[in-house]
Amino acid sequence: MGGYAEPETDEESSEQFDVADTRTLDEVVNWLMKMGYIPSFCTACYREGRTGDRFMSLCKSGQIQNCCHPNALMTLKEYLMDYASEDTRRLGEALIEKEISNVPNPKVKGILTKNLDAITTGSRDFRF
Repeated sequence: MGGYAEPETDEESSEQFDVADTRTLDEVVNWLMKMGYIPSFCTACYREGRTGDRFMSLCKSGQIQNCCHPNALMTLKEYLMDYASEDTRRLGEALIEKEISNVPNPKVKGILTKNLDAITTGSRDFRF
Protein backbone atom coordinates (compact mmCIF):
# COMPACT_ATOMS: atom_id res chain seq x y z
CA MET A 1 0.00 0.00 0.00
CA GLY A 2 1.24 3.44 -0.79
CA GLY A 3 4.04 2.30 -3.05
CA TYR A 4 3.25 5.11 -5.43
CA ALA A 5 2.25 7.71 -2.82
CA GLU A 6 5.61 9.45 -3.09
CA PRO A 7 6.86 10.42 -6.54
CA GLU A 8 9.95 8.51 -7.67
CA THR A 9 12.98 10.70 -8.14
CA ASP A 10 15.17 8.01 -9.66
CA GLU A 11 13.65 6.49 -12.81
CA GLU A 12 15.88 3.36 -12.45
CA SER A 13 14.58 2.49 -8.96
CA SER A 14 10.89 2.73 -9.83
CA GLU A 15 10.65 -0.76 -11.33
CA GLN A 16 8.41 -3.15 -9.46
CA PHE A 17 10.42 -6.21 -10.59
CA ASP A 18 13.21 -7.07 -12.99
CA VAL A 19 11.91 -7.76 -16.48
CA ALA A 20 15.36 -8.34 -17.93
CA ASP A 21 16.02 -11.81 -16.53
CA THR A 22 18.28 -13.32 -19.15
CA ARG A 23 18.66 -16.74 -17.55
CA THR A 24 17.78 -19.76 -19.65
CA LEU A 25 14.98 -22.11 -18.64
CA ASP A 26 17.62 -24.65 -17.66
CA GLU A 27 19.28 -22.13 -15.35
CA VAL A 28 15.96 -21.26 -13.69
CA VAL A 29 14.96 -24.92 -13.25
CA ASN A 30 18.40 -25.68 -11.78
CA TRP A 31 18.14 -22.68 -9.43
CA LEU A 32 14.66 -23.69 -8.24
CA MET A 33 15.76 -27.25 -7.50
CA LYS A 34 18.82 -26.01 -5.58
CA MET A 35 16.37 -24.04 -3.40
CA GLY A 36 14.39 -27.24 -2.76
CA TYR A 37 11.45 -26.57 -5.07
CA ILE A 38 9.97 -28.97 -7.62
CA PRO A 39 9.65 -27.17 -10.96
CA SER A 40 6.42 -28.36 -12.58
CA PHE A 41 5.34 -28.16 -16.19
CA CYS A 42 1.95 -29.72 -15.40
CA THR A 43 -1.23 -28.85 -17.28
CA ALA A 44 -3.12 -31.99 -16.23
CA CYS A 45 -5.99 -30.38 -14.30
CA TYR A 46 -6.84 -28.08 -17.17
CA ARG A 47 -6.54 -30.91 -19.71
CA GLU A 48 -8.62 -33.28 -17.56
CA GLY A 49 -11.31 -30.67 -16.93
CA ARG A 50 -10.46 -30.34 -13.24
CA THR A 51 -11.34 -26.68 -12.97
CA GLY A 52 -13.65 -24.61 -10.82
CA ASP A 53 -15.73 -26.60 -8.33
CA ARG A 54 -14.19 -29.90 -9.40
CA PHE A 55 -10.69 -28.60 -8.67
CA MET A 56 -11.75 -27.00 -5.38
CA SER A 57 -13.37 -30.21 -4.11
CA LEU A 58 -10.07 -32.05 -4.70
CA CYS A 59 -8.20 -29.31 -2.85
CA LYS A 60 -10.58 -29.17 0.11
CA SER A 61 -10.50 -32.95 0.55
CA GLY A 62 -6.70 -33.07 0.25
CA GLN A 63 -6.91 -35.45 -2.70
CA ILE A 64 -5.18 -32.97 -4.99
CA GLN A 65 -1.87 -34.22 -3.54
CA ASN A 66 -2.51 -37.46 -5.41
CA CYS A 67 -2.53 -35.46 -8.64
CA CYS A 68 -0.26 -32.43 -8.27
CA HIS A 69 2.81 -33.94 -6.67
CA PRO A 70 3.07 -36.97 -8.99
CA ASN A 71 2.26 -34.82 -12.04
CA ALA A 72 4.97 -32.35 -11.08
CA LEU A 73 7.50 -35.17 -10.80
CA MET A 74 6.52 -36.69 -14.15
CA THR A 75 6.61 -33.39 -16.03
CA LEU A 76 9.95 -32.55 -14.44
CA LYS A 77 11.26 -35.96 -15.55
CA GLU A 78 10.12 -35.25 -19.13
CA TYR A 79 11.93 -31.91 -19.05
CA LEU A 80 15.07 -33.53 -17.67
CA MET A 81 15.08 -36.22 -20.36
CA ASP A 82 14.34 -33.90 -23.28
CA TYR A 83 15.95 -30.54 -22.54
CA ALA A 84 18.05 -30.33 -19.37
CA SER A 85 21.78 -29.88 -19.10
CA GLU A 86 23.74 -32.65 -17.42
CA ASP A 87 24.00 -30.74 -14.12
CA THR A 88 20.27 -29.97 -14.07
CA ARG A 89 19.46 -33.58 -14.98
CA ARG A 90 21.61 -34.86 -12.14
CA LEU A 91 19.96 -32.50 -9.62
CA GLY A 92 16.50 -33.33 -10.92
CA GLU A 93 16.98 -37.08 -10.82
CA ALA A 94 18.09 -36.87 -7.19
CA LEU A 95 15.13 -34.62 -6.34
CA ILE A 96 12.64 -36.98 -8.01
CA GLU A 97 14.13 -40.00 -6.24
CA LYS A 98 13.79 -38.22 -2.89
CA GLU A 99 10.26 -36.99 -3.60
CA ILE A 100 8.86 -40.40 -4.60
CA SER A 101 8.93 -41.34 -0.92
CA ASN A 102 6.69 -38.35 -0.16
CA VAL A 103 3.80 -39.71 -2.23
CA PRO A 104 1.41 -40.98 0.47
CA ASN A 105 -0.90 -43.22 -1.57
CA PRO A 106 0.79 -46.57 -2.34
CA LYS A 107 -1.26 -47.11 -5.51
CA VAL A 108 -0.36 -43.64 -6.84
CA LYS A 109 3.28 -44.21 -5.88
CA GLY A 110 3.32 -47.48 -7.85
CA ILE A 111 1.80 -45.89 -10.95
CA LEU A 112 4.17 -42.92 -10.63
CA THR A 113 7.23 -45.19 -10.45
CA LYS A 114 6.06 -47.14 -13.49
CA ASN A 115 5.40 -43.94 -15.44
CA LEU A 116 8.79 -42.45 -14.50
CA ASP A 117 10.47 -45.60 -15.85
CA ALA A 118 8.42 -45.31 -19.05
CA ILE A 119 9.45 -41.66 -19.44
CA THR A 120 13.09 -42.77 -19.25
CA THR A 121 12.50 -45.06 -22.23
CA GLY A 122 10.78 -42.39 -24.32
CA SER A 123 7.09 -42.42 -23.39
CA ARG A 124 5.45 -39.09 -22.64
CA ASP A 125 2.28 -37.35 -21.49
CA PHE A 126 1.28 -39.28 -18.38
CA ARG A 127 -1.00 -37.60 -15.90
CA PHE A 128 -3.14 -38.27 -12.84
